[in-house]
Amino acid sequence: MRGVALRGTVVWGVRGAAVALTLAGLGHTLWNGVVEPGTALAFGALIACGELARRDGRDARDAPDAAGDRRPAPLAFTGALAYALLGPDAARPTHHGVLQIVTVVAAAALAGIVPHIARGRAPGADHLARRVLTVAFAAVCFQPLYNSGRLEHGIGQGPYLVLFLLLLLGLTALCDAVLAAALARARTGWPYGPLLRDELRAQLGIGSAICATGVVMALGVAVAGLWALPVFCVPLLLTQLSFHRITAIRTTYRQTITSLARATEIAGHTRPGHSRRVAALSCAVGRELGLSERELTVLEYAALMHDIGQLSLVDPVRAGATAGLPAAEARRIAALGGDVARQTGVPAEVAVIVERQADPYREQPIAARIVRAVNAYDDLLGGTRHPGGPLAALEQLRLGTGRDYQPEVVECLARVLARGGRDRVVPVPPG
Repeated sequence: MRGVALRGTVVWGVRGAAVALTLAGLGHTLWNGVVEPGTALAFGALIACGELARRDGRDARDAPDAAGDRRPAPLAFTGALAYALLGPDAARPTHHGVLQIVTVVAAAALAGIVPHIARGRAPGADHLARRVLTVAFAAVCFQPLYNSGRLEHGIGQGPYLVLFLLLLLGLTALCDAVLAAALARARTGWPYGPLLRDELRAQLGIGSAICATGVVMALGVAVAGLWALPVFCVPLLLTQLSFHRITAIRTTYRQTITSLARATEIAGHTRPGHSRRVAALSCAVGRELGLSERELTVLEYAALMHDIGQLSLVDPVRAGATAGLPAAEARRIAALGGDVARQTGVPAEVAVIVERQADPYREQPIAARIVRAVNAYDDLLGGTRHPGGPLAALEQLRLGTGRDYQPEVVECLARVLARGGRDRVVPVPPG
């Protein structure tokens, strides 16, 4: 309970800081008026258009596979960073401050998500809070130095300025990753270290592209004025649409694998929902063990297809429960499953995990150890051998840790179940 309360405090602390900063900026702007209104309007329109162009209104972390879609609105975030790092406008000095930047970014983002709210697909509050705090961090590091003249006197307008901006954006990306991992930890209860590692790894991809484009956009406006904005908008918008298509392809691919996995249920070889339960719980255990996003994706696919070999059996296993079979028979079914998986075109790692799930755990890759333990747990829980329920099933797994199940995997499974089990795992889309 203390951990849940602490995670809730983190979420409300981040949201509260973003709201307080936005209200302070709004009050300051209303009292003093908008400085350089044309510039503020141009960047505000860019940010709003970026939010409008988002396809999915959910926070990226709510998606089952978020590795490639942590930036659902890269155009909006790039425009916000460029405004935070804006110095001269067509060689004319600007005087907008940090609070006005926060106000413009928050107002434009809210204006851009209004249509998504109307369709019931608004982004989460955490997304907006991260946006405000990250942009505010970049503005606080840059604007006081620029407005005071110390940046120009100390660094000038040459390559040292570009290096300074790149260094600043590196710190901004680190700030965003820390915030994202903290919010994801508070929302899911997953370990903070692997979440932060995944966020930092994602920053090397689309995150670094956004930051670099933000620098170039700010420098372009400094030389060419606001006409530089549409020049950068078109490729960014096309890139954002490409991300949407990639995400749609990944979703379709996952749904295809899920539908294929349901073939064992439709044929009566396994209990209804077994493969989806094993996949969801396996991903939760993988998170607990610190697997990366890519490893979790491979684990999810393998867990969905772990019983596919039963389609090759003449005599089906009773209730599809392979946990109680003799070792030789379990390995034979697993080998059949690996052959079937290879014919479906899934990545080679998925087929390897499927065919090795019945081996002694010391000979298995970590994903196969997870699938074997979780599959056995669901088989035991669905049978009549353990009227004591989950605790009795877990105890049975602990008795098999000498050869069949890795002790660390079993204990991670116990911790996941203690936190709520499958209810706290991102659901696998139905077939």
